[in-house]
Amino acid sequence: MTGDEIRKRFVAFFEREGHTPVASSSLVPQNDPTLLFTNAGMNQFKALFLGQEHREYKRAVSSQKCVRAGGKHNDLENVGRTARHHTFFEMLGNFSFGDYFKAEAIPYAWEFVTQELALPAERLLVTVYAEDDEAYEIWRHIVGLPAEKVIRIDTNDNFWSMGPTGPCGPCSEIFYDYGPEVAGGPPGSAEQEGDRFVEIWNLVFMQFDRAEDGTMTPLPNPCIDTGAGLERIASILQGKTNNYDTDLFQPLIQAAAQAAQTDPNDPQSLVSLRVIADHLRSVSFLIADGVLPSNEGRGYVLRRIMRRAMRHGRLLGLTQPFLYKLVPVLVKLMSHFFPELAAQEKSITLMIEIEEKRFVTTLGSGLKLLEEAVAPLSSGDTLVGSTVFSLYDTYGFPVDLTADILKDRGINLDMDGFDALMTQQRLRARAAWSGSGDEKVAEIYQDLREKKGAVEFLGYSTLRAQGRIVAIINQAGESVNTLPQGSAGQIITNQTPFYGESGGQVGDKGVVLAKGVRFEVDKTTKPVADLVVLHGKLVSGALAVGQEVAQEVDGENRRAVSLHHSATHYLHHALRTVLGEHVKQAGSLVTPERLRFDFSHYQAVTAEELAKVEAMVNAGLLLNSPQETVVMTPEEAVEAGAMALFGEKYGEQVRVVRMGETMELCGGTHVSRSGDIGLLRILSESAIAAGMRRIEAVCGPMARKSYLEDVALLKNSAQLMKIGPADVVDGVQRLLTRQKELERELEKAQSALSGNLVNELALQVEQINGTPLLVQRLDGADPKGLRELVDRLLNKLGSAVVFFGIPTEGKVSLVAGVSKDLTSRIKAGDLIRLAAPLVGGKGGGRPDLAQGGGSKPEQLNEALAAVKKEIEESVS
Repeated sequence: MTGDEIRKRFVAFFEREGHTPVASSSLVPQNDPTLLFTNAGMNQFKALFLGQEHREYKRAVSSQKCVRAGGKHNDLENVGRTARHHTFFEMLGNFSFGDYFKAEAIPYAWEFVTQELALPAERLLVTVYAEDDEAYEIWRHIVGLPAEKVIRIDTNDNFWSMGPTGPCGPCSEIFYDYGPEVAGGPPGSAEQEGDRFVEIWNLVFMQFDRAEDGTMTPLPNPCIDTGAGLERIASILQGKTNNYDTDLFQPLIQAAAQAAQTDPNDPQSLVSLRVIADHLRSVSFLIADGVLPSNEGRGYVLRRIMRRAMRHGRLLGLTQPFLYKLVPVLVKLMSHFFPELAAQEKSITLMIEIEEKRFVTTLGSGLKLLEEAVAPLSSGDTLVGSTVFSLYDTYGFPVDLTADILKDRGINLDMDGFDALMTQQRLRARAAWSGSGDEKVAEIYQDLREKKGAVEFLGYSTLRAQGRIVAIINQAGESVNTLPQGSAGQIITNQTPFYGESGGQVGDKGVVLAKGVRFEVDKTTKPVADLVVLHGKLVSGALAVGQEVAQEVDGENRRAVSLHHSATHYLHHALRTVLGEHVKQAGSLVTPERLRFDFSHYQAVTAEELAKVEAMVNAGLLLNSPQETVVMTPEEAVEAGAMALFGEKYGEQVRVVRMGETMELCGGTHVSRSGDIGLLRILSESAIAAGMRRIEAVCGPMARKSYLEDVALLKNSAQLMKIGPADVVDGVQRLLTRQKELERELEKAQSALSGNLVNELALQVEQINGTPLLVQRLDGADPKGLRELVDRLLNKLGSAVVFFGIPTEGKVSLVAGVSKDLTSRIKAGDLIRLAAPLVGGKGGGRPDLAQGGGSKPEQLNEALAAVKKEIEESVS
């Protein structure tokens, strides 16, 4: 039975039993900061298990793509070396959210493995938690297993918890017995780590809520969470003892072997071929889900996996990029169930190729350094931490890659030394860090949200509304009942048309009015969910809690903000169309004056691509499409094709904003029709981090203003050159040509002057014990010509030691020259290292020529005196 057939049968079986098939969620967990990657089928249902979310179905079935390559769940080191470790795998699962429980879940599992998969019952055994008598009885008397086939386990292996507190419960696991010819014992025995008994399915019974003191209270609606490894089941059904021998991996292994021109069954190549096959799967799926290589977080884990695969390719003789050429094989193998692979094939291929080319330039140098460092070492020895750190910091070698290379040689890593150097680097980075810009939410806002309830936002449909003040915060950050005239403060009303800053959109401005009262709002924030806070100053009158007020949003300001916000949707859509669907929004800032849009992309956007993006946006705006907003669940929105942004937290209901071809989950304010935006102009595109780009743009009146400013600048430039605006480019070119001619003439003049200076300096040379010596301060000389000056003087003198210092605008430039016949006694580098610290700087160089500098010209004379004394002592 193929892997595809197993997957289909699993989903179909549980669909017949009333389960709703749910597509695999992204490998980037949504609304779960505790996870690096999705690593289990239940991740996407976590909010359901916690009672924080409700859906139309109470039973679900899925085949979830998972990655375990970082944090607590990290299988990277064992991949390729064992039969069942993978960075990427699929987890088949059936779930119940307060519907059925053990009495149904256990028979479901048994029926599927023994009837659908036709696994012989005599080859199966199960485990239960030692205290779970209910599960034990179901296995014994409902399913009918003999007592010796149901093993009680009293360790945490058979008790699952989501965390130190919260939902938890016992587990029951199904094991397959490969037979006595394979080493190992049953679970719970001293030989359980062997390969004879393999766990194929874990049934988790979430039935308790654990408190901080450890007490467990039964849940009112217990749940079922199961997980079965597709790769393990395929291995059993295909008569294999190693997952890599199944049809899920063999096409990839065969393709890698063909690329390396090696036998796929060669024991010397087997580990590397398996690593490449496994890593290609995880790398491709991660990129398809929007993860890009970087030096931190998920991007760094991706880079580690890619570089590990590249290094194993090198072991097979693949010294040039190769991994990207295997992507089509993976797409053909898996895209029928995971269509995102086919949709993103071009982006996946290009991203892997770029990363391979980037690493191949440093891989050879790094391996050379490593080989030199371990040459004198033997098995059992330890590689010093400084070398491990240098490989990591300079050559981009993840530590586990270095460990992997040395594992077969039995050489250990000095992790204490490495960690110490990493700590020093982090401390330096922390000292230079100016902060993330995030602000800690004040407790007063959290308290007010709990006590006063949610603020109803009316601003989607109106810019004016009545409201009742429910809270006032004074300038000291204290909750008060009144705010006197002339005071700055914050007010919270029960309902408001003011939009609080969130999702990158700045908050509204406006006024709050009552009889004799005027409170001018200069910003609006939303520090916690559903709490809108108006910040400003009470210009006249007094305000009190309970007072009825009229609220008026500044319409012009809101309109300018809204058109920039709507434009970001068009910009996002155009970027994904032109650059590829790997592009994901990573942040934004929307103000009345401009928009800033951050997005994931692996290289600079070319001028041609930017022009296409801008043209596509403006073509969309000209269609004057209406803005349509629909409220639905996040799942319904994504299923309908709406873009959900990673990192954003979505509630049970979300607003889906559609304009033309754009459709996104968005809680911001927008224009009524795309034509209201008028025009978008891209001002700049730049890098903000590895794999992250930023576009700044203006819309509407601000776009027109920017064009007018450029026209004025063009006209002024033309007037300065006394030509027409159309001739400015030619005029500038003529100026540049003339400038180069003048620079060449200046160089000739300076060279002539330098020759005169050489002659003058040669007359000032001293003789110390037969050694020509010249230590001189050169005020007003050009530091750029120092090296040439030394060369010309030494050529004229033949044998000499020269040292010059030039003070210029708070700085000092130093240069030392020693003729070849004198370098055995005096070295130029030593002279610079002596003088540079005395002028507040550093430097160095060769024995015959060295340079340096400093920031204390007032100490130059002292430094020159020290150099002269050192030379005199050396030749005396």
